[in-house]
Amino acid sequence: MTRRIGAREIRDFDLERLPEGFIEDPYPYYRALREQDPIHRCPDGSWLLTRHADCLAVYKSAAVSSDKRRLFLPKFGATPLFEHHTTSLVFSDPPYHTRVRDTLTQALKPRAIGATVEVLERFVAGLLDELVTRDSFDLIDDFASRIPIEIISTLLTVPESERSELRRWSLAILGALEPTLTPDVLAAGNHAVTEFIDYLRTLIEYRRREPAGTPNDILSSLIAQHDAGELTERELLHNCIFLLNAGHETTTNLIGNAVHCLAIEHDSRRRIVEKPILIKGAIEEVLRFASPNQLGNREVAEALSIGGQVLQPGDQIIIGIGAANRDPAVFSDPDRFDIARSPNNHLAFGSGIHACVGMALARIEGKVAIEALLARLPEIAIAEAPRLRRRVRFRGFERLVIAPVHRADHG
Repeated sequence: MTRRIGAREIRDFDLERLPEGFIEDPYPYYRALREQDPIHRCPDGSWLLTRHADCLAVYKSAAVSSDKRRLFLPKFGATPLFEHHTTSLVFSDPPYHTRVRDTLTQALKPRAIGATVEVLERFVAGLLDELVTRDSFDLIDDFASRIPIEIISTLLTVPESERSELRRWSLAILGALEPTLTPDVLAAGNHAVTEFIDYLRTLIEYRRREPAGTPNDILSSLIAQHDAGELTERELLHNCIFLLNAGHETTTNLIGNAVHCLAIEHDSRRRIVEKPILIKGAIEEVLRFASPNQLGNREVAEALSIGGQVLQPGDQIIIGIGAANRDPAVFSDPDRFDIARSPNNHLAFGSGIHACVGMALARIEGKVAIEALLARLPEIAIAEAPRLRRRVRFRGFERLVIAPVHRADHG
């Protein structure tokens, strides 16, 4: 039975002081907020939106800003994290945002990444060759997290011998974006930015001397922009970090969440095994049902009316992506996992000018990973209790142990 959330719990709801059980299952709270207080004033003065229409309106509004300098300075202080998150493409406005995004959009178009997809398919096949021989394996560490690291490293031409720290850096930097920030998380994030920048400076100088000569060399495109005076050194470095971060945790979560859903939803898994073309719809449904990115942020730049509530310049908006993607006004039976759902107008990749620049690549990575996994292991079982990562903004598993079940095991 779905738990009912009372009016007092909704009135006092605070993303910085989460109620017990929220991480495990936030959707009853999102439902109650949509029904009782869809434009919720949080204790810190920010506005949490939980209806699809309101979230979409903010994404498409010219009256909001993605610039986070005013929000992040009290949170981070004058630190490497502040410099990174206020220089990164995702937290910027035009014209700077437009200029850098155009470069990345061209480089990440499906037709432009054909060679990278071939690398991905070979890499996934190689991973599975080894994993299927085990009695069990952690889908996150051994499979899902390794895929986006491989692809982004390929696009940035990071040598294979130098990729071991990339995941640690990314997790530490993104961890600092959670609503609550401990001193340890702040220190780890700042250390990661510093280490990563030092590494990138070395890599860029190396690539100036020794060009990779590979297709989809995004690093060379960004270096060329810098050399033409279109990017400062700081902008070059921090957008390389952005590329890793944008493609890493969310894609890891997409693959992990997809396998978890399909391990539980036996009928959906069997249908995909019998008809692999259904994988495309399954990926979209995972993006909706278990959104890897649950929250977004905007700052009001001009007075804005949302759902009858007037927001003032300087107000902070929290876009409830995970809540919007379960809105019954848009999705029939929204708490049901349905790989044939159509239309599926989820907001997992945002919308408007800030729609995820790497969405096509993320979809391809998810499709290749799930298709290859189910081709080798059409029957999968969860071997121990899954462990969710204790995060609110990014929803995914820290550990998800899978026990392979081979066709031969069933005669």
